Amino acid sequence: MDPRLHPQVRALLVAMGEVADVGDPLAEPSPAELAAERSAYLDSTLRLGGAAEPVSAVSDIVVPTRDGASLRARVFTPLHAPESSELLVWLHGGGWYVGDIETFDRVGRALANTSGAKVVLPEYRLAPEHRWPVPVHDAIDTVTWAQTHGAEQLSIDPASVSVGGDSAGGQLAVVAARHASLPLRAVLLVYPCLDPSLSSDAMQEFGDGPMLTRADVERCWGMYRTDAARDDDPDFAVLSASDWSDFPPTRVAVAELDPLRDDGLHLAERLPDAQTRVFDGMVHGCLRFGGVVDATHDMIAWLTAR
Repeated sequence: MDPRLHPQVRALLVAMGEVADVGDPLAEPSPAELAAERSAYLDSTLRLGGAAEPVSAVSDIVVPTRDGASLRARVFTPLHAPESSELLVWLHGGGWYVGDIETFDRVGRALANTSGAKVVLPEYRLAPEHRWPVPVHDAIDTVTWAQTHGAEQLSIDPASVSVGGDSAGGQLAVVAARHASLPLRAVLLVYPCLDPSLSSDAMQEFGDGPMLTRADVERCWGMYRTDAARDDDPDFAVLSASDWSDFPPTRVAVAELDPLRDDGLHLAERLPDAQTRVFDGMVHGCLRFGGVVDATHDMIAWLTAR
């Protein structure tokens, strides 16, 4: 194992065992394989995510979309700020094809309590059943709802809405921020997945892991992509955008030993107002493992600091 690994991450990797070979990155999994992967993703979070923090209130709602669908979403009200008029829309990670409300419930609670803002965790539609641009549209529609009807429903100041996300959710968050109809308070990102070319230095260095490999990332982009998705379209390949002048203040947290590390750093270099932090010894996915990795809590605290 890499000697730079944090001891807690090293122990985590040992406990999880070796990650199975994903096989052909372009092969679409069967429904049974998808169900198994999604179940395993949830199971690892429940085992290693730690206790669910108490919050002031939790409610399940639905968010309307442009095509008439209704997305499940969960609202977390911070324990010590139940009257907060701020809102964070958090778009979860999982390579656009795994992850759901239950998997990121602990993250949503921690974000609410640490930020002092209400948090909405939408269950956007997943690939490969719903490929690009459906997840992007769901993300944009959720932010639009949060700044309009959702603000009224949740007693939120529309000027105090932020958006954030981790990994694949970070890509959705950036696109949603670029399409926001009203100015956003902030954009908060954790190791976002932004570059379908897979050409960064970090991808070359950490293409064999730990935790996430180049084959894993290639597979995720393969399930997300459609024939209409182009690498010069910033709604797909975020870093291809040329104008970032109006982008909101942004915080980008990345893991040192992550093949996606440079995606976030390269984005921050383009932004007019961005802060970055590289979390030493950390790997991709550490946001979900707060029960065994202390740096998870440091990451959330830094991300949401005033």
